[in-house]
Amino acid sequence: MANSKYEYVKSFEVEDQVMPPNLIIVRIDGRDFRRFSEVHEFQRPNDEKALDLMNACATSVLEEYPDIVFSYGFSDEYSFIFKKKTKFYQRRASKISSLIVSLFSSLYATKWKQYFPQREIRHPPSFHARVISCASVEVLQEYLAWRQNDCHVNNQYNTCLWKLVESGKTEREAQEILKGTQKQEKNELLYQQFGINYKELPAMFRQGSCVFTTQEEDIAKYSEDGTPVKRFRRKARIVHSENIAGRSFWNRHQYLVKELGAFVNEVGKVNPDYIRSFLFESKLMPSTWIVIRIDGCHFHRFCDIHEFEKPNDEQALNLMNSCAVNVLLEFKDVIFAYGVSDEYSFVLKKDSKFYQRKASNIVSAIVSLFSATYVINWKSFFPQKELNYNPFFDGRAVCYPSSEILRDYLAWRQVDCHINNQYNTCFWALVKSGKSKSDAQNILKGTQTRDKNELLAQFGIDYNNLPVIFRQGSSIFRVMAQQENGTTVEEKLGDVVVEHCNIIEESFWKAHSKILD
Repeated sequence: MANSKYEYVKSFEVEDQVMPPNLIIVRIDGRDFRRFSEVHEFQRPNDEKALDLMNACATSVLEEYPDIVFSYGFSDEYSFIFKKKTKFYQRRASKISSLIVSLFSSLYATKWKQYFPQREIRHPPSFHARVISCASVEVLQEYLAWRQNDCHVNNQYNTCLWKLVESGKTEREAQEILKGTQKQEKNELLYQQFGINYKELPAMFRQGSCVFTTQEEDIAKYSEDGTPVKRFRRKARIVHSENIAGRSFWNRHQYLVKELGAFVNEVGKVNPDYIRSFLFESKLMPSTWIVIRIDGCHFHRFCDIHEFEKPNDEQALNLMNSCAVNVLLEFKDVIFAYGVSDEYSFVLKKDSKFYQRKASNIVSAIVSLFSATYVINWKSFFPQKELNYNPFFDGRAVCYPSSEILRDYLAWRQVDCHINNQYNTCFWALVKSGKSKSDAQNILKGTQTRDKNELLAQFGIDYNNLPVIFRQGSSIFRVMAQQENGTTVEEKLGDVVVEHCNIIEESFWKAHSKILD
């Protein structure tokens, strides 16, 4: 990032490294997925296509990130387990969890049509994510037993509930009938009233799904005499197993044992309270401004694949803006957003109680919704281009104690926008004129603002006349609207607007004083 007098704000960022030898689990859960399931008319209690879609997304996540060696999922949740010695993004919790949930959300929106070709996706899916630090392989074993037990308990209950509802009971009546019932009683209810043997239901419903990697021998090429040359390659498999925390299942897969460790004992009775003791959730400091900054991951590659215009693609920037607008519309605690290139910063009001100020919930909800919206809105901005590569973003939360420091943060990002855009405008003007990229970099090395403006003038470009969106980025906020209340007129926050303006100047904040009230 560019140097400026505002860079001191970086000192408020805190690293959240998961220290080795702890195992890293990232668990994602659907955010408000009951509403999502109802809107999209999923079958109850299980929609096999929806579960297949979840599994396909999990498989793609494992294929994208080799450091993930095992995952387990059911319903709208998935847990991803990293190999013990992973150095993935320096083991930074917020970076890891936001990347996983962003990619998963992006994949879900992308793959939707494969599984629901006759249904339009009506609103973006989004997920929460959190990192769980397991002190040992024994804790991992307990965790997996807990999640699979939850799968069974929830599925058995929901199977009974929806069968009773289908038979004419209201949902509340069905809940009353099931209150206090045990496993055997539910099995008897299903068999006696509906002729259903619970154990004969699809294994995916009862046991959940495992996606894990194996080393399998495969033909890599053929030698000149036609002899196949075989090599071991990493492949993802989907398995449904009755006891994923059992020694026999785990130790049968030596790749898992090598990367995570062996299960020595069997798990006795599942103890959720023991596992929950490891689910530490950090909360952000109260009475501070919360900023969630998201950044595109490998976006140089994404831009190249989709042939974005250089140095700026206005449609791509407008797509980013549309995603940010959706975040403000969905989350009322987000009062301001500033974006440039492939990044966006979202400011939450100082007294926000959003998700009890739990960092992982806030970051994952925003980055997940943004990522899925990007996929869904793609065709509106690029109707002639196919989306050939999934966009995804990382995110972090930073707290700022005063309005002055918050404004300095936003100024830092806008200064960065100007410096980077001016450099890139010069760089691509040189490249398009016939210079190599290395030559262009050498020409620009050590140049100042005035030097770059003079260089651009040689190409007939007045930097100050370039579109404001390129030079100043995009600011998104709610404008004040007047509302009559009897004999008085009150002001309230109204529509969300996108503006391209100088947010460093005092005049902007005076004109919009209610934003940071």
